[in-house]
Amino acid sequence: MTTDHQLYRYSATFNTSDLAVLHCLRALCQFAEKGRYPQIGWGGTKESLWRASGGNFTVRFTLPKYREVYISEASRLLKGYWTLVRTNDNDPATPQR
Repeated sequence: MTTDHQLYRYSATFNTSDLAVLHCLRALCQFAEKGRYPQIGWGGTKESLWRASGGNFTVRFTLPKYREVYISEASRLLKGYWTLVRTNDNDPATPQR
């Protein structure tokens, strides 16, 4: 049985040292994802986790095209404030509660 979280498997991991940029990129994930529960895509990006990981955070999408839109819009709006660490096509989200 597939859960909604398993559908969000196309990930992108980024690094930023700017908390405001993290929050902007979280909101951009909500914008780019067109699946049923877009908030799943930015789950696990709490400030405490971001700090503990040295500025890394991972967002997830249901389709590669949504990830591409996200990266494109992040580049257009916030270029120079983040770096792309890696992408993964098999990195499903896990429930945060």
